[in-house]
Amino acid sequence: MRAHGVVCSDALRLDATDPLGVHVRAVTPLREGDLVATIPRGACLTPRTTGAAGAIEAAELGGCLALAVAVMYERARGANSPWDAYLQLLPDRESVPLVWPADEAERLLAGTELDKIVKQDREFLCEDWKECIEPLISSGGLDVHPDDFSLDKYFAAKTLVSSRSFQIDNYHGFGMVPLADLFNHKTDGEHVHFTSASDDSDSDGEDHDEQSDASADEQSTIENPSNSPSGSRVDDEDLEMIVVRDANEGEEVYNTYGTMGNAALLHRYGFTELDNQYDIVNIDLAMVNKWCTSIFSSRHARARVLLWRNLGYSGCTSQDAEYFEISYDGEPQLELLILLYIISLKPDVYDKLICVARDLVGDEEHDSIRNVVKFVEVTSSTQNSELNGLDELHDVKKFLHSEDICSALLSLADARESLYGSNTLEEDEEKLQACCIVSERKLYHSLVLRVSERKILYRLRKYASSRSKTKKRKHP
Repeated sequence: MRAHGVVCSDALRLDATDPLGVHVRAVTPLREGDLVATIPRGACLTPRTTGAAGAIEAAELGGCLALAVAVMYERARGANSPWDAYLQLLPDRESVPLVWPADEAERLLAGTELDKIVKQDREFLCEDWKECIEPLISSGGLDVHPDDFSLDKYFAAKTLVSSRSFQIDNYHGFGMVPLADLFNHKTDGEHVHFTSASDDSDSDGEDHDEQSDASADEQSTIENPSNSPSGSRVDDEDLEMIVVRDANEGEEVYNTYGTMGNAALLHRYGFTELDNQYDIVNIDLAMVNKWCTSIFSSRHARARVLLWRNLGYSGCTSQDAEYFEISYDGEPQLELLILLYIISLKPDVYDKLICVARDLVGDEEHDSIRNVVKFVEVTSSTQNSELNGLDELHDVKKFLHSEDICSALLSLADARESLYGSNTLEEDEEKLQACCIVSERKLYHSLVLRVSERKILYRLRKYASSRSKTKKRKHP
């Protein structure tokens, strides 16, 4: 680091005694505002600083794909690379599900939010390699052995880019930053931010798509040469690590990689956190449709979903799937409650809503709460005085808890739970308690993910059951 101008404060100690990896600890108390490290941009491995910069630009590669090429190229150069010592300290690959054996990943991730995503990632990355990496090697633009750019080497480089890279600036894009990547993550408990002295925005982690790392390459392209000509130094100021929360002597000093649930953490970085309050569980629209057709007809399901869409609603989308989020506390997404409400409407009330649907959607940006109140007024016999109180999200969700909706939520929770197989939540919790995080890392983190998701479904059932009982007491 010293040879490349990286300055690390004497107040920090790099502790490599833990079998789980390096920890950065405070030698003396750290106070908010302290500068603990400066890192020259030229010391960072980026698509601009690599010896392969010309070939990367000629091939019009950008984003994380370009950085993966830079990592593979510098690794292939060995001792001739300015980053040789840094790259030798990195593992060959990070233990993220992308590079787990396929059969093991399928078994450990069955039913979880990563089950389909990891399979999709492999497909996308294989396409990237064939469309971008293979032609780059065939063109002879890089003086390296083809084996150094094999599909396996590309996957390995992608795991390092996924778990360790930072967004540096518009010119460099994503880059590998020595020292900064040694700080471990803690959700909502970081001590330091990785920043650019000249930028208003922080760069304390990469900004990938939360569901699929593979898709990030499609969303990021190299900067326009007319704005940032190759070889220019847009900003020579050093990157900085600044204390944003006090740390005591001997305490581990954390960065944050963002506010992410365990699915995103395991997917991108290869670890999980116990009791992560950013965890969610998704229920696919396809699962809602399947439940609906098991009770009503397919025609009923299609018509009710169409009306829901015509009223301006939709679920979350990722790749080719549409889904609804269940939050950490078991609360379903409002759009799901609205859909279940419309599905459960009696035919005559549904017909009434159809007639006025066009009038319920204004030209302004869709306001979920306002429009829910409007069509509830049309379809409900409830006194207007009660509807007038529906001015907050909590009030609307509370109102949309008829016995039919609660029953639907319980059925959907059961359907989502069935994807995990025959093991019970209690059995998974027992396995987690007996699991060793060091020797059984993949099993441990997959169990943390699995247990956290199943606990959310448990809370969803509790949420629906308690509301259902309340409704029954009010209307005997």
